[in-house]
Amino acid sequence: MAEKIGSLACRKVTQRIAASGGTLGGLQLRRQNVAADLAEQVGAVRYPVLLVYCEKVVNSLAEKFRTFSGTLQMAVEVRQSCDQLDGLESALEDTADAVTRMLSANRGDWGDGMHYGGGYQITFGAAKHGGKNFLQVAKVTFEIGASIN
Repeated sequence: MAEKIGSLACRKVTQRIAASGGTLGGLQLRRQNVAADLAEQVGAVRYPVLLVYCEKVVNSLAEKFRTFSGTLQMAVEVRQSCDQLDGLESALEDTADAVTRMLSANRGDWGDGMHYGGGYQITFGAAKHGGKNFLQVAKVTFEIGASIN
């Protein structure tokens, strides 16, 4: 049950990203949790790339007679790469900001017993070698509430 709920939540997030257009519309979008170096070894990565995945599923049984009643901790990882350090962080921040604007615009009922309250957290990683020469990652995490029979 937890795997299906996590997959459903990932689909809902990617649908909202794809529908947002603007800054996020042309980005490569993947529903997977994979390390940057492994992703580059396995296939072509077009930067910036957004990776959407479920980090944690908590069935707290807040509603006692539901099969699942709890939260899903979701992550949208933004990976930005370029050949120079100048501008890398700024481009990463712009894309992470676009993700948070998309989330803010999608507060409320997401259907299928899922809802998003509006909170999020962003963590920024340090630039390192990778991608087109330098790679930097920002991770936007947020919770989706779910109540499913």
